[in-house]
Amino acid sequence: MPSACLDKENTLVVWTPAVPETHAELVYFRTNGFEIQKRSQVLGAITRSSKGLCVAGTHGKTTTSTMLAHLLYQSHVGCTAFLGGISKNYNTNLLLSRESPYTVIEADEFDRSFHRLTPYMSIITATDPDHLDIYGTEEAYLEGFEIYTGLIENSLLIRKDIKLQPKVKNGVRIYTYSKDEGDFHAENIRIGNGEIFFDFVAPDIRIADIQLGVPVSINIENGVAAIALAYLNGVNAGEIKRGMASFQGVDRRFDFKIKNDKIVFMSDYAHHPAEIRQCLLSVHELYVGKKITAVFQPHLYTRTRDFYKEFADALSLSDEVILLDIYPARELPIPGVNTELIYNRLRPDIEKSMCSKQDIVEVLRCKDIDILITLGAGDIEDCVPTITQMLENR
Repeated sequence: MPSACLDKENTLVVWTPAVPETHAELVYFRTNGFEIQKRSQVLGAITRSSKGLCVAGTHGKTTTSTMLAHLLYQSHVGCTAFLGGISKNYNTNLLLSRESPYTVIEADEFDRSFHRLTPYMSIITATDPDHLDIYGTEEAYLEGFEIYTGLIENSLLIRKDIKLQPKVKNGVRIYTYSKDEGDFHAENIRIGNGEIFFDFVAPDIRIADIQLGVPVSINIENGVAAIALAYLNGVNAGEIKRGMASFQGVDRRFDFKIKNDKIVFMSDYAHHPAEIRQCLLSVHELYVGKKITAVFQPHLYTRTRDFYKEFADALSLSDEVILLDIYPARELPIPGVNTELIYNRLRPDIEKSMCSKQDIVEVLRCKDIDILITLGAGDIEDCVPTITQMLENR
């Protein structure tokens, strides 16, 4: 532990629910009377003293917020940013600016953390039900987002046609966006030769020939949202085009590890059925006619219990599925909830198998692979370097 952190009078300890209460360092700080706050408390304080540009939603928020942060940071506007993933442009999830009034924040709905924020502007990407271990029902989940919209001070940018009735304060402007329609959308989309270009359309401007630095189709919609909020806060057209083309993505979000004429291997954090569906559809679009092998590690017993049918439907978009054991994270096992629930619901004609995380490299060694993708928010990422090495050497 750094010696500077042992000065109780000048140390604030920030933790998230991902850190167990029994963690040795957390126990030390509690026992010795240090000031301890949840990450959401600290972010709430930051949004009260700066212009918080917050990105909420079941999925898409990490890529969208990181894209937004990059657009601002590389422009004359600048920003501070607290992100939910590692930006590959900066190799960190923290960007700092002494001059900019803007702070980009990923607004996490888990544990209702986003209710502590005071957003200046916000994007809401999706409201597919999740975290039902916390919310209980889809209705309560949506209510959580409704409460969040009431905290916004200036403008809300919401994906068109999602299931949510915003309850914003008087004077707060509501904009819509999507890939194809809304106040902000894309037109003239061109996909080919591993590249994607589109025109960004807003009520008062059209920016032609925007190139996606990470050329997957879902990033068109993510890009529209990020560009819209950047534009509303002063980033000009030239800066937007430069920023979008130079965006390198987020670690574990459509993260290419091998990409050549013989084989493609990527890892993705997708751990919700809607995320997996979008990911696999994007892969199909990029690699038409290629065999797609998906390795999925379910995340949480409760999420598997609540969505095993939807997981099976989404994974069935691939040609072969290899399922690992459930990653429990903060949870204890639930009787009868296991990987077999998903396995038994996969489409009948799919190639499918189950194995342990420890055996996955040897299982893959024997496979004929065109496109391989690992999916999940657990420790499946630990296997990625070994899988990469095995595939490169064979």
